[in-house]
Amino acid sequence: MHEHFMRMALAEAQAALEEDEVPVGAVIVCEGRVLASAHNQREQLRDPTAHAEMIAITQAAEALGSWRLEGCALYVTLEPCPMCAGAILQARIPTVVYGATDPKAGAVHTLYQLLSDPRLNHRPQTVSGVLFASCGEILTRFFQAQRRLGKK
Repeated sequence: MHEHFMRMALAEAQAALEEDEVPVGAVIVCEGRVLASAHNQREQLRDPTAHAEMIAITQAAEALGSWRLEGCALYVTLEPCPMCAGAILQARIPTVVYGATDPKAGAVHTLYQLLSDPRLNHRPQTVSGVLFASCGEILTRFFQAQRRLGKK
C-alpha cells in the first residue's frame, strides 16, 4: 500500500522536475482516498513556503473542510524539512511516509527529530525509505543537471 501512494508522489515529483522545480512530490490519503496531490512550486510561485507538503496540506484541509487532518497519511518523496514537519504537527497528521532522507534539512530522522519529540503534543507514526532509490535518484539527476548548468 505504501508503495502505491509513493508512486503517486513520485509522479508529482516528476511534474516538478518538468517545471524546473526541485523534484519533490506529496500525496495525502484519507481512508484510502487521495485528498491532495502536489509538488514543489517555489520557483513558479516565488514563494519559499511552496513545498509539496505545504501545498498538499492546504489542499487536504480544503477537501475535508477542517485544519485537522486526523485519519490521514502523508506520502512525500523527500524527508520533510523543519517548516513542513511543523505544518505536519499543526495539521495533526497521524502518519508520515517518506522516501529519501535529506541530510541537509531532514527534520524527521536525519538532522532533527521533530515528529518524535516528546515535548510536543502530537507525534505521528513515521515510515522512511519507501521507494528510496527512485525518490533519491530523481533528486540526484536534478541537482547534477543544475550543477552542469551552473545553477545553485
